Amino acid sequence: MPAAEKSNRGDEMAEIMNCPKCNALFVKSGLNELCTNCYNEEETAFNRVYQFLKKRENRAATMDQIVEATDVDEPLLLKFVKSGRLKLAQFPNLGYPCDQCGHIIREGRLCERCKSGLKQDLELHEREEKRIKEKQQTYFAFNKDSK
Repeated sequence: MPAAEKSNRGDEMAEIMNCPKCNALFVKSGLNELCTNCYNEEETAFNRVYQFLKKRENRAATMDQIVEATDVDEPLLLKFVKSGRLKLAQFPNLGYPCDQCGHIIREGRLCERCKSGLKQDLELHEREEKRIKEKQQTYFAFNKDSK
């Protein structure tokens, strides 16, 4: 669990955290979520990937081919894709897994099949809610005299 402390240097609030990658203490500032060493390692890895993909003959490379050629782990490569640092429009064989089923997609968080299934589930739920609401509004009047 990350340790977090706030310092009292005027309005500036710095957080001391453990690096999620190496567990070293560092001062979190702005958008950096890693210590300086891990951040620099990621930048070096990104540059290797970028230099590889910059060559025209490598632009159609698959994820596995990029991992093999650059020695950058697939999860880090996926981080570059998801964060938008590698633009999928320029690399036709790159993608990332659907959050639900893991199928490779190029935009959004869910593949078309999972989106469709989710939409059907929501429609079914709405119909059921409507049916229950209509049933609750139904009332009956009984005539006490007739037996």
